[in-house]
Amino acid sequence: MRFMILIKATKDSEAGVMPSERLLTEMGQFNEELVKAGVMLAGEGLHPTSKGARVRFSGGQRTVIDGPFVETKELIAGYWLWRCKSKEEAIEWVKRCPNPYNEDGEVEIRQVFEAEDFGAEFTPELRRQEASIRAQALGLGAPRFEHAKEIVVAGLNESYTFETRVKIPMQWERFVPKIGKVPGRIGQVSYGVCWNVSPGREFEYLSGVEVKDATRLPAEFATVRLPAREYAVFMHRDHVSAIGNTIDKIWNDWVPQAGLKVASAPCFERYTEEFNPKTGMGGMEIWIPLEA
Repeated sequence: MRFMILIKATKDSEAGVMPSERLLTEMGQFNEELVKAGVMLAGEGLHPTSKGARVRFSGGQRTVIDGPFVETKELIAGYWLWRCKSKEEAIEWVKRCPNPYNEDGEVEIRQVFEAEDFGAEFTPELRRQEASIRAQALGLGAPRFEHAKEIVVAGLNESYTFETRVKIPMQWERFVPKIGKVPGRIGQVSYGVCWNVSPGREFEYLSGVEVKDATRLPAEFATVRLPAREYAVFMHRDHVSAIGNTIDKIWNDWVPQAGLKVASAPCFERYTEEFNPKTGMGGMEIWIPLEA
């Protein structure tokens, strides 16, 4: 669940009075706690309404009203966006917040709508559109949605943790000289498959190619079967060494906000014929499995 935490305006905030050094320090420490707990998604203070405006809608008419606005108790001076398990958890975090006011005041907690809250009216097409918009807002570009056929990928397989995944390029260095010799190889595409993920964030990674079947493969090879299913496909346009950054942004930022259900299935990198191993650029895709 996501919650918007609203800090109400006061006469001081509307007058442009800045927080004290003590309050800024306490808020900084509190924000660090929120980040370490995986709660904080965003948070900012707002300038007074004297620097703002409102646009009034009346049928087809639009009227601009410049600030300041007089209803101080109804105005907002800042906000957080949090991810919490429940409203009760959000309340407990607010209770721990340093007092942002020099007078009596209230902090408001509002739950953010999620995709499932809209019911059948929020069609699969609308869900995809919303997911695409969120991806573009995060700088990931618009993903495409593709139904892939079942394939078998064969190659070298190793176990990693989030901390040791920096060694994956060395696995590719061992595999690349073997690519042209893989029995039953299909096509010119290579795959980096992340699979068998455990709750402790351990996972297996297979660098391989598509094969007709698992026969006649070298003894050191492993295989992973990627079933036919729907995927969200993202392009990685930077150097291959930065692909981990794109993967992290997809999983940490896009997946929680996308409104799509990610399947418990292997995800993978796909290196197409446009990938240039000499420059480390071009033709790189990240495939995220979706539930039907």
